[in-house]
Amino acid sequence: MPLLAIDLGGTKLALAVFSQQGDLLYKEKINLGKRKGAEVGRLIAASVAANLNEQRNKEEEIEAIGVSVPGIYHRDNGTVWAPNIEGWEHYPLLNEIRSVAGNIPVTIDSDRACYILGEWWKGVAQNCSDAIFVAVGTGIGAGILTGGRILRGANDIAGAIGWMALEHPFQHQYKDCGCLESSASGEGIAKMARKLVSERKNYRGSLRTKSLDTLSTPDVFKAYEKKDAVAEEALHHCVELWGMAIANLISVFNPQKIIFGGGVFGPAKKFIPRIKKEAMKWAQPVSMQYVTIETSALGADAGLYGAAYIAKQNSNM
Repeated sequence: MPLLAIDLGGTKLALAVFSQQGDLLYKEKINLGKRKGAEVGRLIAASVAANLNEQRNKEEEIEAIGVSVPGIYHRDNGTVWAPNIEGWEHYPLLNEIRSVAGNIPVTIDSDRACYILGEWWKGVAQNCSDAIFVAVGTGIGAGILTGGRILRGANDIAGAIGWMALEHPFQHQYKDCGCLESSASGEGIAKMARKLVSERKNYRGSLRTKSLDTLSTPDVFKAYEKKDAVAEEALHHCVELWGMAIANLISVFNPQKIIFGGGVFGPAKKFIPRIKKEAMKWAQPVSMQYVTIETSALGADAGLYGAAYIAKQNSNM
């Protein structure tokens, strides 16, 4: 019997049907647009109901549902805190999905946990007991597999590495998303480039032609390919921060693999050798010697594979 996987992001909703063996049978993606609060919940419920009906029309029944969410899932009451979705401070997602799923088991987990579980099940972390998925997209988080188990922390917040303190002194902009995320996430890259453009009055590169309000991270990567000075400075700073961040992770957790994923990696995968070189300056040297650093094998589908895996685990309970 197939599994239904759901991967909710800050801007999109992805759904997929998997076999029990992990074969991807069907996938769709829906942009959230300007939806917020309960509108996003209703979209998820309607999409789940449509997929369940579609499988029934094929004389198939979904055995279990897994959901990846961009934030913290509170297991005690079935609610989700998702900072990139307005109105999702304590959103009752479990009840929303159960209202259309009936008796089908539903399992919800953080996106960072699903990313590393997806890679462990069907990606580059297979056969690893200790591996870390560093997700760099709208925000930054890490799924940490240690001793064959997901590290969750006392309140399921472990892996919030966007708050790593990597620069001083403290700046007010770190308050809402943390030091690392403020400068080296998808949002942070664009913000850094806007700051540099506004500060450098004599700068005449390609990013000067962009409106500061609309200058985006893809614009920065395109400008980098043209050897734009601001783009090079912004991304060099990111490489330093990414290298320092994984050096800290390597020193603390002694993983077999560090896996970069998320929308930024992507275009940033070419920086992996430079990130590794930076990490070697800071990391515990013996641990650094044994770790491999690479990009996700599952790409944008890592969260879906992880959601399918937690659904499979729940279906076998």
